[in-house]
Amino acid sequence: MSSKKYLVIVESPAKAKTLKKFLGSNYKIEASLGHVRDLPKSELGINIENDFEPKYITIRGKGELLAKLRKEVKTADKVYLATDPDREGEAISWHLVTALKLENKKTYRITFNEITKNAVKKSIKEAREIDMNLVDAQQARRTLDRIVGYKISPLLWKKVKKGLSAGRVQSVALRLICERDEEINNFIPKEYWSIVADLKAKGQKSFSAKFYGDKNGKMELENEEFTKEIVKKSIESGFIVKGVKKGSRVKNPPAPFTTSTMQQEASKILNFASQKTMRIAQQLYEGVDIAGEGTVGLVSYIRTDSVRIADEAYEDVKNYIEQNFGEKYVGQKREYKTSERAQDAHEAIRPTSTSRTPEDIKESLSRDQYRLYKLIWERFVASQMPSAEYDTVSAELTAGEYIYKASGSSLRFDGYLYIYKKNEEKQEESNIPLLESGDVAEIVDIVPNQHFTQPPARYSEALLIKTLEELGIGRPSTYAPTITTIQQRNYVTKENKVFYSTELGEIVDEIIKNNFGKIINNEFTAEMESALDKVESGEIEWKEILRNFYPILEHLLEEAESKVENVEIPDIVTDVICEECGSNMVIKYGRYGKFLACPNFPNCRNTKPLFEEAGVKCPYCGGKVLIKKTKKGRKYYGCENNPDCSLMLWNKPTEEKCPKCESALVEKGGKKIKIVCSNPECGYVKGDKED
Repeated sequence: MSSKKYLVIVESPAKAKTLKKFLGSNYKIEASLGHVRDLPKSELGINIENDFEPKYITIRGKGELLAKLRKEVKTADKVYLATDPDREGEAISWHLVTALKLENKKTYRITFNEITKNAVKKSIKEAREIDMNLVDAQQARRTLDRIVGYKISPLLWKKVKKGLSAGRVQSVALRLICERDEEINNFIPKEYWSIVADLKAKGQKSFSAKFYGDKNGKMELENEEFTKEIVKKSIESGFIVKGVKKGSRVKNPPAPFTTSTMQQEASKILNFASQKTMRIAQQLYEGVDIAGEGTVGLVSYIRTDSVRIADEAYEDVKNYIEQNFGEKYVGQKREYKTSERAQDAHEAIRPTSTSRTPEDIKESLSRDQYRLYKLIWERFVASQMPSAEYDTVSAELTAGEYIYKASGSSLRFDGYLYIYKKNEEKQEESNIPLLESGDVAEIVDIVPNQHFTQPPARYSEALLIKTLEELGIGRPSTYAPTITTIQQRNYVTKENKVFYSTELGEIVDEIIKNNFGKIINNEFTAEMESALDKVESGEIEWKEILRNFYPILEHLLEEAESKVENVEIPDIVTDVICEECGSNMVIKYGRYGKFLACPNFPNCRNTKPLFEEAGVKCPYCGGKVLIKKTKKGRKYYGCENNPDCSLMLWNKPTEEKCPKCESALVEKGGKKIKIVCSNPECGYVKGDKED
């Protein structure tokens, strides 16, 4: 037996525990517990004059750990750095080389996409040097984010309050939410109508046909009078089947998960926050103690933007499908198109062994681990199954001069739906009876329906992640921390699974938009991501990004200092008297926006919520309308006589009630304000008012 000693350093104890299973007794496995060196928190830590040279220091509390690792290094013949296979992992390994003084030691970098015996043993055979392009891409992101954060944040502290922060990606995410809020608040619904005819032909079961238009094409039904006229004429004319078309369609399976799509699907189906999804996915990747097997890595690496899978993984899933579902469910290996912006450094997220089914290992997993593993396992298996096939039939019917259309479909072969029937993959089958041209259809019922256009959807976690990815902002590893940060700073609040901007978030967004719009916007942030990718591929030198970026930021900072009101926002004195000491209370900015505080703090700590007057009277009781905030910091309009008066609106009310339904009328719109009914079911619009 070899007497040589090898030291393997990973990030986490869980990963170390899994690796111990695969490596012999001459391998000692230790964990660095993440990064060991970083930029100092107390200062910028980047020497701008000396070509943006970063100043790295040992992270507080890591001294003892590093001392222990140095002892292990002394007795080891070789050191293997086995941190995660991405930019961050490469940077941790690079920092370990310096922190442990490994420059003259036999040191190798090993990476594996999954923590399995074969993958780990293969990685040791293919050990390499540290990839400095990957390290430099991480350094570029870290220093870029540090400069933006440490240069812009103090401006927010001066102008608003301590503890606020700005960042390249988080500020763009906040902007998206604020813009969507504004869009929704200014949205004025438009009325439209539809007609659905319930029909029967040749004594068969009834079916539905929808109004389409006339021989000139599709028609919009904009009001009740016109719609009812069409209904009347349709009843008088009766319905005749003009033509029937039979066909088929296929529905292809979705690609296996990337980090982004996993977060989106876990949010929609499991109601997991992105941070929770990543925490549980990391546990599944690093290894879970499975009864009868010991500690096993259950899924491949979970930070990826690739939909590629290895040939061995395809053979594994193909054999499983054939043995368990039958040959008709085995398809050719599916190659999915990876996004142009993807780094494609890893495979898609998949189980390390398809035969390790969620049900087989359920007892060894926590409830949340089981649910996420099941989602990953089913998605991967489905991705390599045949498409679902449908028989379709569509019929065109005439009612005098008007055209109605009916359509239906029935599932002929379930394909991948055999295993994966999630959300949008759920198929509602709608059959229509066998019809032939010339058939007369009897009217069972014909109904005109009023509708109103809907504002765009608010951002859920899934939609926000999808939008950031489509815009090319951030990378798989940044979505969860970005969303967590804007919530922790109380820039946004989450209610009923969707985000709303808070008053504080709107103030911060306004300052950033007005002063740093040139560098904190969708396009510029996406360009930066592209530049970081070029550093990784070795096309540009990492400091080049900073040399180009910093002069723009410096100029904007100088302008902002003079533009954003001199030095501090002064405390606004109010006529509200402090009950504790008799002083006039002042307006301060807090965690959720403005509030009233005693100016004699810390001697007097009295505070109150600030209710600003909206300048209008309540349309229901004549009381003052106040601008209030929910517990989570979202602004609304309420009556001073609450709870006796029930007025609570997200838009500013007028002093009038709707002539149609008696609800309060509110102001909506940007430059041209419209007076509209606050009841979304009503749709009354009074007219324009110049802002």
